Amino acid sequence: MEITPMIRTEIDRYLKHQGITMTEFGHMTDLNVGTVSGIVTGNRSISVNQLDRITAGMGLPPDYFYERYIEECIIESPLNWRKISPFLYRCAVLGRLDCIQRVVSILLDTPIYISLLFELAEEFFQKAYQEPAALLYENVAESEKKQHSERLAVCQYRLFSIRIGKDQAQNLQTAAKFEPFVDRLDEFEQLDALKDLANVYRALSLWDKVTEFSYQMGRLAQIQYDLAHNSKGKERELKNTPSKPLFTYIAYSELLCANACDARGEHKQALEHIHRYADLSWVKENDPDSLYWKQQYQQWAKINFYVNRLMSGDINVLPDYVEYMAGEKEIFAELLNIIEAANRYNIDVDHILQRFESQIAAYREPSSSDTYTQQFLPQQYVRFWYKTAKYSLNKGRYTFGFKCLIKAFEKAVTIDHGLLIANCVGLFSRFSTHAAPETHAQFQSMHEEVWNRNDKKDGFNLSDS
Repeated sequence: MEITPMIRTEIDRYLKHQGITMTEFGHMTDLNVGTVSGIVTGNRSISVNQLDRITAGMGLPPDYFYERYIEECIIESPLNWRKISPFLYRCAVLGRLDCIQRVVSILLDTPIYISLLFELAEEFFQKAYQEPAALLYENVAESEKKQHSERLAVCQYRLFSIRIGKDQAQNLQTAAKFEPFVDRLDEFEQLDALKDLANVYRALSLWDKVTEFSYQMGRLAQIQYDLAHNSKGKERELKNTPSKPLFTYIAYSELLCANACDARGEHKQALEHIHRYADLSWVKENDPDSLYWKQQYQQWAKINFYVNRLMSGDINVLPDYVEYMAGEKEIFAELLNIIEAANRYNIDVDHILQRFESQIAAYREPSSSDTYTQQFLPQQYVRFWYKTAKYSLNKGRYTFGFKCLIKAFEKAVTIDHGLLIANCVGLFSRFSTHAAPETHAQFQSMHEEVWNRNDKKDGFNLSDS
């Protein structure tokens, strides 16, 4: 069995092989000659910063010595957080999750390091080192799973935030796993957590869940808002603050509840919620940020009044809604609402689609770093092309209809959204006799790919929506 030389041995060999003195090497690496000598002779411990300079001076990959560093400088030495934490940080930067896991496994045997690892995870999370942060949160959560602590809840919240993405099946599992920990968070973190959970379930079209968590968020935000403004009119100083003004959580709760009611066809109840977040005259704050959000909710209320009336079957609102759209840069959501109403109430909207034909043709799914938007926009993309396909196929425009349906199906498969996949399959089945042979072949090929990938599932619910 080949014995791996120690770091100092390999450095010494390199200097001799290259004919470089320690003084020369010190100049090359910007290290004091005494430091180089102490490292090579084994009389001095080495920091990760010094190791990185030496590795670069030798022309080696930056993490070349990292496994040996763990053995020689962490395991075989007294544990020293001031030396270990910079090493873990460098491992995060370089993506060496294996090294992080090995060091963490050593540290967790000493309880004092759990809080230090949590703080480092928080730093990673803030700096968007998501995978290293998740690894640390997982280890801290595992070590505290019987403690029912706030720190455990925060770990689970961060893991929830990291794992939510475009895969809707995974999002459902992630949200369900996080739910039991929400009420262990502090009040303001709870507000954001409830908002995030409601948004995940909104993207999954689980409207009872949306209502449940939206209501909890609104109730908690109202309590905190009332506490912040006591009966004497004096504002209470808050130790922590939410990510947005408190009143916005109350308003957003109403907006989400309205959205859920509309989705269930409860348009009268939805209208009541819209009226509540349209009227924010009770809000006491008048700083620029609060004024901005008040204006935003009033604008959203105006839009959603149009949508609510349209989805209730009031076709007379269409001209006003279309004129509103014409003044906006982003009209995709509005077009989706119009297509939905056209399918629901058998309305001819050809003139509207023709008016915005160039925007529809140029539409590309936008990218976003926002968690909810990452989930929601891909589904809206699928729904738009699915609803457009349905509208076109019902009108006998089969070539264009099937083209739209294939777009929707491809994207639904990409995000692994079972219901949307099923809807596409169901719609194709209804109109398959009108499909050209090449369209049949293309759809069949995609369908078989889905079945092969999901061969352990019972099958799809082919109900069309």
